[in-house]
Amino acid sequence: MASPVGSVPPQQPLFRAVASSTKQIYQLLKCINFSPKVDVQLTHDGIRFAADHSRVMQGVAFLDRPLFTTYTLNWPESAKTTPRFQMNLSAFLEALQIFGAADAAAKAAKTDADSYRSNLRNYRPDAFSHQTLGMPGTCCLVYEEDGSSLSVILEESDVKTQCNIATYTPESPDDIPFSREDLTFKIIMQARWLLDSLSELAPLSPVRITVSALPNAPFLKLASGGAIGSASVDFSNGRDLLETFSVREPWVQSFKFDLVKSASEAMRIASKVSFRGDAQGVLSLQFMVETEGSRASFLDFRFVPYITQEDEETESESDGED
Repeated sequence: MASPVGSVPPQQPLFRAVASSTKQIYQLLKCINFSPKVDVQLTHDGIRFAADHSRVMQGVAFLDRPLFTTYTLNWPESAKTTPRFQMNLSAFLEALQIFGAADAAAKAAKTDADSYRSNLRNYRPDAFSHQTLGMPGTCCLVYEEDGSSLSVILEESDVKTQCNIATYTPESPDDIPFSREDLTFKIIMQARWLLDSLSELAPLSPVRITVSALPNAPFLKLASGGAIGSASVDFSNGRDLLETFSVREPWVQSFKFDLVKSASEAMRIASKVSFRGDAQGVLSLQFMVETEGSRASFLDFRFVPYITQEDEETESESDGED
């Protein structure tokens, strides 16, 4: 039937994306759920989620466009900026659990008693999961216009639910500076080795963790200490343990243990981790998470080190010259 003369076509939303499963989205975003709000940026290549903790820790998850069956962003590709907003990530994750992520959430709950359990099967479907049984389900994300709520529309077995997540004006925090062109070291290994190392150090209730990357033995060392003692974990330089090992010069920095521990969820689900440290002392942990369809997604964490006595002396000299 033809449209009446003079009718106005419905306005297209600023952003709309449809995913056949919420499991992968939930799995990735749960890894950066360590701050009350998350910064969201909509791009033509995917959605960037960035969480920040007091400017000393940052976690970034990027949902690539191929994760969605339909992805539309009505925004000029030549524009220098793209839509951004902040939202409560915990509320968004709760909405995703209504249907699609319920199976993953139930299995993840089994590991809460042991947050360091490195079992990749926690997120794989079992014989009674929605995915295995072939139950239909979709997740639609809609952002009508700048400043509007983010609508999460879940549909499964003729049941449709819509959740509207409030959005806020972004505070525009800068990324923690990290120089990829001035790396002091780069080490790639299996993520579960890092998770197992933290589990060895955690019983001491340490405040700090010291990361040492050295050209010679012990090559990579993680050390910590607490009121009841100290412990360290050394990694030898072998292809069966460290897949890539490149250290330009000795690099030793200390970080808050609880902040590094906040990345344990990423360590648990990732297959590999890339350890990198730059000349400023910033530590980068980049995790590769293998998703369905032989695709890989990446999670990037950055940590600012404790200031050392040498740094304090350098700053004092600079102030004196001024």
